[in-house]
Amino acid sequence: MSETDLSSLGRRGFLAGSVAAATGALPAVAAAAPAASAVSRPNILLVVTDDQPKQTEWATSKTVEWLGGEGVTFTHAHVTTPLCAPSRSSIFSGRYAHNHGVRNNAASHQLDQHTTVQRYLRQAGYRTGLFGKYLNSWNIADNPPHFEEFALLSPGYVDATYNVNGTVQTIPGYTTTVIREQTLAFLDRAATDPRPWFAYVTPYASHGPNTPEEQYAETPVPAWNGRPSVPEPDRSDKPPYIRNATATLADGQTVRTRQLRTLLSVDDAVQAFKDKLHELRQLENTLVIYIADNGFCWADHAWTGKSVPYSPSHEVPFYLSWPAGGLASGTADDRIVANIDIAPTILDAVGIAPDTPQDGHSLLHTHQRDHLLVEWFKQGPGGRHSWASFVAKDRQYNELYDLTTDKDGKISGSGVVTFREYYDLVDDPYQLTNRLHGATPADERALGIPALARRLNADRGR
Repeated sequence: MSETDLSSLGRRGFLAGSVAAATGALPAVAAAAPAASAVSRPNILLVVTDDQPKQTEWATSKTVEWLGGEGVTFTHAHVTTPLCAPSRSSIFSGRYAHNHGVRNNAASHQLDQHTTVQRYLRQAGYRTGLFGKYLNSWNIADNPPHFEEFALLSPGYVDATYNVNGTVQTIPGYTTTVIREQTLAFLDRAATDPRPWFAYVTPYASHGPNTPEEQYAETPVPAWNGRPSVPEPDRSDKPPYIRNATATLADGQTVRTRQLRTLLSVDDAVQAFKDKLHELRQLENTLVIYIADNGFCWADHAWTGKSVPYSPSHEVPFYLSWPAGGLASGTADDRIVANIDIAPTILDAVGIAPDTPQDGHSLLHTHQRDHLLVEWFKQGPGGRHSWASFVAKDRQYNELYDLTTDKDGKISGSGVVTFREYYDLVDDPYQLTNRLHGATPADERALGIPALARRLNADRGR
């Protein structure tokens, strides 16, 4: 069935069919379902966690039960830049970092606020709220544009500083709980305010120092003995900064335990949001999206952190639920999706055609990509080089560059490729063997490297 044919179906029938097609199931028959224009505009609840990798479902079981069990789980979800401010700017704008300009955490002011989903929604009459972390390097005293209500967090876990609707103040207590209560108060106002709403909820968890709420400080977590990449015993085929990495399995276990404990409070908050939506009778027509701003390595390749071109760094948990839109059946969608798809999805659900360019695609349609560009930009001298990756389901090709960015995100450097990697993700899912290490030109041609390099260069220029 073509997309033109699909457009003749109602929104619910179309969505049920498209998700089922992605998972190989039979599409539901819903020819009598109303078209998008015939239903009221959905509320939007967007939850963005901090540094949450995949394989954290134990700590977010209620979230998974709700959004995974009654919505869609994206099994091949990524962020296009595994770093906080660039990723969040991509969530807001639907654009790659090289297009929105926030290439590092210091360059948040480079985001064109006119391109953001909150601008579109506020302009369309939505009540907009932000609760939690916004963008790194954002001045806490500066109100976030296009949010009518906000409790903007200066990152911290206990007795933190917030800008609450223009007043900078310290609010006692655990930040995830404070953010939860601020969000619930915002949702409560829906009982008397008939406008649809957009709530951007972004707890500091599970970012370091991963301080858990007191009630979860000693909670036992499931045992974990690493994976083949933790730590990789032979890193001679990796770039210098990975060859020199020193993280151990014990290091990975420690940060994993702390992250899981902080996420337990996030899970409580998400359950509270569901309960409140049910109480308000708004659960049916609320589009709920849950994603992390990037992943995190638990000593994979002896690296504990993010910002590297390996799967644990850029793969993230990603869920979506919208019962009134036909997304309430607990399906798995195996398309390659990313944070740049969130803004287009929200605008599509609301019925807004953006007047600024977007690199992502609405997840409410059948668009499929065969690969994704993932990029990261070094800031300042020394250390790692900037890199970009061609990421498909079955392979990944990485290039490192002599490039650096300043506090404004501006690029300098020769741009010369300084290191390359190629991984067969089918036979080598843990990225242990860089097949370009010691490869001959003939080997590279057999792997299709010249074509991959051209495609990666084209992606970086779009």
